[in-house]
Amino acid sequence: MNATINLENKHFPVLLNELVNIISPLYGGTFIDCTFGEGGYSKKILEDRKNKVIGIDRDKDVTFYANNLVKSFKNRFEFYNLKFSQIDRFKKSKPKAIIFDLGYSMNQIYDKQKGLSFKSIGKLNMKMGINDFSAHDAISKLSKEELNKIFKFFGDEKFSKKIANRIDLERKKKEIKTEDLKQIINIVKKNRNSKIDSSTKVFQALRIFVNQEISELLNGLINAYNILPVGGLIAVVSFHSLEDKIVKFFFQSYSREESVSRYLPEAKKLDKYFKLIHKKPITPQKNEINKNPPSRSAKLRYGFKIQEGCEFTELKKKFGYLTNIENLGLKL
Repeated sequence: MNATINLENKHFPVLLNELVNIISPLYGGTFIDCTFGEGGYSKKILEDRKNKVIGIDRDKDVTFYANNLVKSFKNRFEFYNLKFSQIDRFKKSKPKAIIFDLGYSMNQIYDKQKGLSFKSIGKLNMKMGINDFSAHDAISKLSKEELNKIFKFFGDEKFSKKIANRIDLERKKKEIKTEDLKQIINIVKKNRNSKIDSSTKVFQALRIFVNQEISELLNGLINAYNILPVGGLIAVVSFHSLEDKIVKFFFQSYSREESVSRYLPEAKKLDKYFKLIHKKPITPQKNEINKNPPSRSAKLRYGFKIQEGCEFTELKKKFGYLTNIENLGLKL
């Protein structure tokens, strides 16, 4: 899950120089690349002979790129076909930094087998690997009320209810394939003028739901904190507002000392668990956007761990309504 490739299929790791500048003072240890993709970040980190990298990716199709690094950097690179929520198994590695890139590559988006794009044809899929169900399962088996929730909260789709109702009508007549879903959306939205394709939000919502991306992100961040030694760093590159909202809360809410109530200044203050150098996200420069247009929406946030013992109760509570929607997948 590494949104680092332009439309010409040339590999461009997003915000690579900015990330390297942040983590290079920590060089001389182990780094975990939680979303290996095609290995852009890992390869750059491995250029320093003092560094080791553990690469993780749920997409087994990236194994080709991982094997190339295994050959080039013997004894300094390992790859595991895992979801990054499973990062807790690497606690003994004592990583200096843990990196997440939450996007998709263009190769993944336009892979006909994965069917992530509304430009695909055929049976709905959207599975990135290590999945329990597909988009076809969701569209075929979930109620129209449940589909409405998915489109509304994961895609911020204004016409979520109408689209869900139309799907419910059409699936009684035939199996809904990718091109059918796109047609349904276009009919409901009447091809309204927009800067983005009318299907974008629904397909985004389905990708998030099928791959349980909210739960993965929350558990990945929490487990990364748990295995990271004090002084280590977590860096996250996000690409859409829902992801960034979670990442922003994760770092900012646990890096401030705040009274439980502003009316009770003597009250016990919440502990700080991260030190932030930048409160605002780092975004790509114009030259990077010109070179790689998909990078324009990228935001890099990072923090240094300064204390053990955070249980992230507020984080889980705040985004519990989203994980509850993802739990609809348990019935599929």
